Amino acid sequence: MPSDANSRVLSAFLDYLKVEKGLAPLTVSAYTTDIGQFAEFLEERKLTLARAHRNEVRDFIQQLFSNGVDGRSVGRKLSALRHLYRHLLIDGKVDHDPTLNIDSPKQWKVLPKALARVEMEKTLAAPQAGSDSKLAQAIALRDRAMLEVFYAGALRVSEIVNAKLEDLKLDAGYMLVRGKGDKERVVPLGKSAQQVLSDYLASARGALAGKRTSPHLFLARGAHGLTRQRVWQMVKAASLGAGRHASPHMLRHSCASHMVENGADLRTVQTILGHSDISTTQVYTHLALDRLKTVYQKHHPRAKAK
Repeated sequence: MPSDANSRVLSAFLDYLKVEKGLAPLTVSAYTTDIGQFAEFLEERKLTLARAHRNEVRDFIQQLFSNGVDGRSVGRKLSALRHLYRHLLIDGKVDHDPTLNIDSPKQWKVLPKALARVEMEKTLAAPQAGSDSKLAQAIALRDRAMLEVFYAGALRVSEIVNAKLEDLKLDAGYMLVRGKGDKERVVPLGKSAQQVLSDYLASARGALAGKRTSPHLFLARGAHGLTRQRVWQMVKAASLGAGRHASPHMLRHSCASHMVENGADLRTVQTILGHSDISTTQVYTHLALDRLKTVYQKHHPRAKAK
């Protein structure tokens, strides 16, 4: 429940909507929910509706997107806040409108979720055979190989599922990937990925294929192709040991984020990801800046006030 100060502001605004504007009860109820949610967000920061600034509105919207709220709902909440602060400004209750110059949800850049490096290492090492059987050993090795390829080349789940054996150029240290729009790109593979793939091809793939043949690089038992759902389940299970519920796309984001953190230029990252427009890749600079600020605050002798 909102604090007394926020409750008074919200109550006065709702009375205005009902009496002056004559809005329907359902519309008033929606305003109540949306503004009440922002009020609770502010109270966690020990702020009131009357003292909110533009940064708080931006952080609130970012939190909504991070929690999976769709753009249409975010737009409705932002509209409610704009009506509230326009009213408070006209009424002389605030001296500024914190919703001014806030981008619409369609223009909002949502920071992709990525695993920390230690979380990524635990995830890569997670697949273990459930028994000593040859099949169980093969499945565990296949899963480790897929995770390494996800992280090494920032692949999408559809690209892993559709990867062909002929696309892998292990001796040269790369693989061909067919992405969106059937566009082909070359993805380099690091030593870790090359080693696990070599082990997978030497012992696991044949055990999974049996006497059958398949053009696919990664196989289910009986030489069948893997489904997207099965790959999602595998990634989720592997990440649980790191305390996260990761998705294949998070592994893709982790690759890009960690490369940018280590100083990779955006053009290279764009090529590996297969982005047609570099503006799509630029979102990773925000993650790199966050990392830069954290390291600066921790290590620069004059970063903290004394």
